[in-house]
Amino acid sequence: MRVRVCGFVVGAVAVGLVGGGGFAGADTGGPEADLAYHGVVSLDRGRIDLRVTPRNHGPSAVADATVRLTWSVPLAARQQLPDGCARLGARVVVCRTGALAADGVGEQIGLRMRLLGAPSEVTLDIGTVWNGGLVDRNRGNDQQRVLVLDTGDAYYF
Repeated sequence: MRVRVCGFVVGAVAVGLVGGGGFAGADTGGPEADLAYHGVVSLDRGRIDLRVTPRNHGPSAVADATVRLTWSVPLAARQQLPDGCARLGARVVVCRTGALAADGVGEQIGLRMRLLGAPSEVTLDIGTVWNGGLVDRNRGNDQQRVLVLDTGDAYYF
């Protein structure tokens, strides 16, 4: 079975880039965009509540992009993901950002998931995987690592 997500083909063995576009940060000398992600995450007895809002600081608009969310522990086998999101293995979920205007804020991505077991803490790595081939010279704000403790408290990033 194959699922197409933001220019990626997800298969049982590999994930590859399809068509035009490119990986985030590829310096092609073309138009530039500066993607960033902000949000909040909490962990309560193995249940994750995550809200991520993509932002494009410009100068060019982005037709679509893909953000990768990687957890330090495996996710439970069954997950209910919103449209535009897909699971890539035991610890990874990717989601479309949708179109992002230059100097604009995108639609919030909300995920409620379960981890395998109930760890006392997890780390979440957030980063752009695909940005339509635009150049992002400031990769520091689209790649983050968040430590989340099992307290039920909200951790902002």
